[in-house]
Amino acid sequence: MRTEFSISFLVGALTVLGFAPFYLFPIPLFTLALLCRFWRRSATPFNAAMLGFSFGMGMFSAGVTWIYVSLHDFGGMPMAAAVLALFVLCAYLALFPALTGWILKKLPITSAYVWFLVAGALWGLSDWLRSVLFTGFPWLTLGYSQAPQSPLGGFAPVIGVYGVSMILVCSSALMCLLFEREFRKKNYLITLFAIWIAGFGLQHIRWTEPQGEPVTVSLLQGNISQDLKWRADQLVNSLERYAALTLESNSRLIVTPEISIPLYRKEVPASYLAQLAAHARQNDGDILVGMVEVPEDGHGFYNSMFSFGTSPDQSYRKHHLVPFGEFIPLKFLFGWVVNVFPLSDFSRGGLDQKPLNIAGQRVAVNICYEDVFGEEIIQQLPEATLLANVSNDAWFGRSIGPRQHLQISQMRALETGRYMLRATNTGVTAIINERGIVLQEAEIFTTTALHGLAQGYTGATPYVRFGNSLLWGLAGIILLIALLPVFRGTRKNL
Repeated sequence: MRTEFSISFLVGALTVLGFAPFYLFPIPLFTLALLCRFWRRSATPFNAAMLGFSFGMGMFSAGVTWIYVSLHDFGGMPMAAAVLALFVLCAYLALFPALTGWILKKLPITSAYVWFLVAGALWGLSDWLRSVLFTGFPWLTLGYSQAPQSPLGGFAPVIGVYGVSMILVCSSALMCLLFEREFRKKNYLITLFAIWIAGFGLQHIRWTEPQGEPVTVSLLQGNISQDLKWRADQLVNSLERYAALTLESNSRLIVTPEISIPLYRKEVPASYLAQLAAHARQNDGDILVGMVEVPEDGHGFYNSMFSFGTSPDQSYRKHHLVPFGEFIPLKFLFGWVVNVFPLSDFSRGGLDQKPLNIAGQRVAVNICYEDVFGEEIIQQLPEATLLANVSNDAWFGRSIGPRQHLQISQMRALETGRYMLRATNTGVTAIINERGIVLQEAEIFTTTALHGLAQGYTGATPYVRFGNSLLWGLAGIILLIALLPVFRGTRKNL
């Protein structure tokens, strides 16, 4: 059994190859098939849980190493403390595949067809649960590994990323059954092929339609090092850099990264913003600028994006904040963090904010971490014609984190049938089409502006209309079928 735990850990780590920057989407299919094989051979629910935990520890330990860069390299946390914090986080995240294995073994499932469906349903629900508990951390949700090229990506506009997780694990469980002597039947192979062929067919459905002519866009990448960003002696350099990039642009829509101007909105020289607004009007368009907003009543402050130019001035306030990075949970325990990091207690913007009407488009803005939550992105749809993610992934250094974040944005484009514009401080700045394909990408860690075209889209995918409801419905039906023997047995005992 110890050997199986070790192998589970290793194949969990290998699963990361399915995600960006590697994009080897078939890898998770095989690694999860081996995990399913171990689950079927496990003697008890506890052993199945430990196998899931080992798999999760391997996957998260290999896949979220960028957190160490944030904590140690830029956050100043001592090495030992940063390693311990990363270990604790990975252990917490590994509890979800552990829970999946425990329930899967605990249920009295006798039908192989029901078993593979339950395996997928449980994993899809566990990925969703991980996205909501304690404000959520859905990074490395399995479904992301299938964006954008895998045929299973075709399910994303229908049932979202957690639904893709469910379909992926169903496929892996079917592969597991194919290697068991008693289940070597054509039906299982046909079912596996049918799933992937269905995904391929869904990829060719146009859920949304182009609206109007493409708009010219410039996505600015200031490349301000994280250790310099908030230094007072670097402020003029930041202002001049973004002003220069803006004035070189002839695009109708110009987008700067998250908090590109490291000042409170009211502290930014009026002449500076007037210069940016005048240039945007000269282009018959608008510019989005990231700044910290302090309301007129002086209570709280927001991570915000402001528009200036031809359209009336508008703003968006970040809603989904990063624990400890942007807000302090359990302040009676961790309130001291504010004294160390004064910008770690932002106020939360509303979830009901509307798209910004700028540059002839309706732009659904989301800031950094927010694009990890597809169910929140769709709150601005189907009104929005474009999606825009602004971020500062300089916190991740040259790790795989920025590339994983890019893939998350690709999934959002797939789910919504909309272009996604990414303007980041150090990368990955990119234009992603409605199919999740990166059309243009700026070189990371360079000071540049990415110029291109973005097509607005109208209409609604099934995921935009129903959100995660379809996942819950499918998973609920599957689990109900699996529990029927329990209900029947209970009635007989009565």
